[in-house]
Amino acid sequence: MYFFLINLALLDIICTATVVTTLLENLVEEKKAISFVGCMTQVYIFSWALGSEPLLFTAMAYDRYVAICRSLHYSTLMNKKICGVLVTGLWIMGGLDSGMHTAMLVQLSFCCPNVIDHFLCVIAPVLPLPCSSTKVNELMTLVTDLLLGGTNFFLTIMSSGFIIANILKIQSEEGKKRAFSTCSSHLMVVTMYYFAVFCAYISPCASYSPEKGKAVAVLYSTVSPAVNPLIYTLRNKDVKASLRKLLVGWFSF
Repeated sequence: MYFFLINLALLDIICTATVVTTLLENLVEEKKAISFVGCMTQVYIFSWALGSEPLLFTAMAYDRYVAICRSLHYSTLMNKKICGVLVTGLWIMGGLDSGMHTAMLVQLSFCCPNVIDHFLCVIAPVLPLPCSSTKVNELMTLVTDLLLGGTNFFLTIMSSGFIIANILKIQSEEGKKRAFSTCSSHLMVVTMYYFAVFCAYISPCASYSPEKGKAVAVLYSTVSPAVNPLIYTLRNKDVKASLRKLLVGWFSF
């Protein structure tokens, strides 16, 4: 579990660093501009991090499924080699998906004025700018979003369903609480991620709303990465004990 959490932390760091640096620069600088190369680089890196997360969530859901439903075979089914293959595969697939969309954007002809109604370069607000047709780009964006988002969402929900069904079979209440605590934090993070991404991207680009896109972008690019560590660490007994001691120390003054 902690191996997957390390990779989630890396994806969150990449996502936040890509967005926040540009956002802070725009707040300070009077001339809010970005080069074409810089914009395409931001599209690629941000799409890579964002597209890899649903794959990672599916791998984490499978890990929790094996831990609860196939606990006696856990060390065999989720050994270091298998975990390494899963993580390597999701990073590669995320990079290939992002590279395809970035390459298709680079081939378009852009017209002036190139004003992006957003605080970062992502696919949806960049697509209205080209003079050439973007129908293929819009179709591929929708198809890949549905495949990546929809398929991984279905696999995660299916895994959660098996986990919940297995938990209900446990006789003791303490056993049920212990089993549910291992997957509750993951379900919270997954729900928050898919809610934001579905609102922002699982829709035709023609109906893209700049204001909605900005609001949702703040949620999945800054709020989610900040909340994820809290959700996962606060279920750890040692972390909760240390936090309790810290709070007691503060209020004792």
